[in-house]
Amino acid sequence: MTTMAEPTEYRIASLVPSLTETLFALGVGEQLIARTGYCIHPSHAVKAIAKVGGTKDVNLRKLATLKPSHVLLNRDENTLTTLAAVQAFEPAPHILANHPLAPLDNLDVFRELGEAFNARLAAKQLCEQFQAAYDAALAIAWQPKRVLYLIWQDPWMSVASNTYISQTLSLYGLHTFPAVQAQTVGATRYPVIADLNACVKTHGIDAVLLSTEPYSFNESHCAALQAQLGVPVHLVNGEHTSWYGSRAIEALPALAAWRHSIVI
Repeated sequence: MTTMAEPTEYRIASLVPSLTETLFALGVGEQLIARTGYCIHPSHAVKAIAKVGGTKDVNLRKLATLKPSHVLLNRDENTLTTLAAVQAFEPAPHILANHPLAPLDNLDVFRELGEAFNARLAAKQLCEQFQAAYDAALAIAWQPKRVLYLIWQDPWMSVASNTYISQTLSLYGLHTFPAVQAQTVGATRYPVIADLNACVKTHGIDAVLLSTEPYSFNESHCAALQAQLGVPVHLVNGEHTSWYGSRAIEALPALAAWRHSIVI
């Protein structure tokens, strides 16, 4: 009985921005042949990689013509329609679909990608770096606060408590409202806040956090909303709170510095 040697060359399509960046951190970024338009890091390297639409509106015809050997998906960011279409490609690619729900899930992400792309040593190093950053965050006794984390306006949209964003913020004593466990995927993960003023007054919100993504909130939004609501409103880097993978290694200490700098 003969066994096939493990391939050392891949044709990887990443439909997840944070995973695209993580592949470069693992040393296999040069084997990416497709990405979404939202895969913007590392900026100097991704420019040469073909874009195949967005995370939820993938150009499936273009992606199929590139004949990827592997396609990376995320259950929150990509659609079931995309998954079904990719499964039907000829030849059929290997599909890696992950769904990190908490910071420690990054360890599994590193290990899975390291195993899939023969980058186990680099994955081990990323695990060690992440664990050190995670332990440093836990070492600080943050004063607990209730916050409303907003990702969109018109309508105002927040995050459920079992999202990666919410679980990351909890490391810094910031507990998101509403404190509901949403379904694994779908709209319930990002509840709409119908009346922002009533929500803040009724539920004892200590501060409102405006994310820089997916909606491009800025400091002017913070100032206007703070005057309206009468509670502190702070801008937070959405890549630090929502991007998992290699970005989380630098995000955790950056969030600690940001947490120290704000007044709630």
